Amino acid sequence: MSKCENRYIITGGPGSGKSSLLNALSAKGYQCFEEISRIIIQEQHQIGGDKVPWKNLAEFAGICFERMSKQLSDCTPTSNCFFDRGLPDIIAYVRRGGLTVPSEYFEKCKDYNKCIFLAPPWKEIFINDDERPESFEDALEISSFLRSTYQELGFTIVELPKGSINDRLLFIENYILTDKES
Repeated sequence: MSKCENRYIITGGPGSGKSSLLNALSAKGYQCFEEISRIIIQEQHQIGGDKVPWKNLAEFAGICFERMSKQLSDCTPTSNCFFDRGLPDIIAYVRRGGLTVPSEYFEKCKDYNKCIFLAPPWKEIFINDDERPESFEDALEISSFLRSTYQELGFTIVELPKGSINDRLLFIENYILTDKES
């Protein structure tokens, strides 16, 4: 198994069910890494900081890059690991914000499996909260940026079905099993 073969990204716009799916994968015993951007936003709220995407995108992205790089190194090389967002997400968000993407962001993107799972926008489950102030229209735009960024970087996008958390979990397990057998 190559060092990145077992590192799967689950991505998608805000409110598309990624975190719930990661929680289910974790409960089933998979090594899962929570969404770094959400943690940083929570930390910034607690200290009254401005390193959030809607105030200081460049610094926020830099912190995300450092912590997401650490997550990659924490992935056990012999088992499947799942990430709630990956480094290409930072590229998409930085581009959406009209900023220049640092070159090191692109290099690290090679450390994931080339197959990623995209949770599509899903209005019926979309909700806002303190860490997710975006509207559903924003979520649609972010999803579009994510899709085009992952495609440009050469990833194979596997769209998750709109279904129960368990249906999505089984979909991922079946896909990975089928992918490893081929």
